[in-house]
Amino acid sequence: MHSRILRTAALLGVAALALAGCSSSSSSGGKPAVAQNDKAALEIWIRTTPGSPSEAAQKAMVEAFEKKTGYKAELTAIFDDFETKLAQRAGQRKLPDIVMNDISQLGTMHTQGIVREVSSTDVPHSKDLTPQAAAAGKATDGKTYAVPYSAQANALLIRSDWLQKLDLKAPKTWDEMRKVAQAFTAQDPDGNGQNDTYGLAVPGSTKRGYASWYFSNFLWAAGGDFIKKSGDKFVPGMSDDASVKAMEWYRGLQCTDKVMQPGAVSMDTPPTNEAFETGVAGMYLTGPYMMPRFDKSLGADKYEVVPAPKGPKDASVLAEGGAIYLMAGSDNEKGQNAFADWYIGTDAQKAGMEGQNGTFSVQLPVNQKVKVSDVRDDQRWETFATAYQDNGRYAPNIPSWTPVRQMTADTVNALLADCSLDLKGELTKLDGKLTTELLTQGILKK
Repeated sequence: MHSRILRTAALLGVAALALAGCSSSSSSGGKPAVAQNDKAALEIWIRTTPGSPSEAAQKAMVEAFEKKTGYKAELTAIFDDFETKLAQRAGQRKLPDIVMNDISQLGTMHTQGIVREVSSTDVPHSKDLTPQAAAAGKATDGKTYAVPYSAQANALLIRSDWLQKLDLKAPKTWDEMRKVAQAFTAQDPDGNGQNDTYGLAVPGSTKRGYASWYFSNFLWAAGGDFIKKSGDKFVPGMSDDASVKAMEWYRGLQCTDKVMQPGAVSMDTPPTNEAFETGVAGMYLTGPYMMPRFDKSLGADKYEVVPAPKGPKDASVLAEGGAIYLMAGSDNEKGQNAFADWYIGTDAQKAGMEGQNGTFSVQLPVNQKVKVSDVRDDQRWETFATAYQDNGRYAPNIPSWTPVRQMTADTVNALLADCSLDLKGELTKLDGKLTTELLTQGILKK
């Protein structure tokens, strides 16, 4: 997995050299190097499964953009080999005009030189972005290269019927969470007389760095970090006391309490989702995008949404979301700007939250003038919105977050899978690997 990512990144890096003459634009103070045509249809790529409800929801948004602005646009959904196909287009000097992808891809795409800077003059609604969203769109040079259009943060989904059966309350602290997890595992909350329930659903696989991605919620709430900012550079942080304590507590759920669902260390999100909705596990720290599915499969009356329990430091949770990237070499920069500006305006943000057939192109609004309650009469969404506003934390926008996430996932997974491993020793070795990676990326504080 890691080697494939590196090969793709290298391919994109080489291909991006072909775009060097095309990447200067009016947004960075000069005139576009490519002849402009305001009538040219915008080619928009989105990373999602073709034919999926997500594609349908985004197509509805693109159609609304065309109707509102007069610009023409065509949406293409791609999931398999997305990066490879993007690299091929870069090599052909014909990138799509817009790419809609995770905000976590900002560092990589900026480093590859395939995105152009976004000007607040050209995208006026950017002044209305929440502080977190505005900061998430900036690369390590302090300039903006992405426009977040949707946000999300994690909260705790918990079986309310199980709580009632065992006369328990939703946990507010880590200690309470551990006790509820133990009770869900040992006290037959579903009443079937079988020893077949567990406290916490965990996607602990190394695939795409899931083990690290999920653990970040607990690491940050304990005051730990994968890498720490030091001036304008970074240093590794996994062997620091706060990080070690976070890992000790988290590992204890697996190795001592045995409250994670069976096979957690080999599961990514699809089977973990099933573990929660089928009654294998009673708690799941996840995002709002899972509610429509669980409302249908499990029943909205069977679970509730509460804030993530407070850790030793605070209740920090992972924040993520989708972003609009204005790709280098476009022959319709005005259209690019117009799409980004329209999407983060109040009307589009509300339309995105309304969604299509239970699928939302906007999970939580990034425009601070828009409230979830403007569209959704559901207190659960407010819980997620508060989590984002008060405790949401994005992964750092370093040149490439993917290798950091992957190598930390490998270690977190190993510590969960083998309870005999020396925890502090493994985290110390991980910091050595992180030091090398930060050095390679040119961001190590020496």
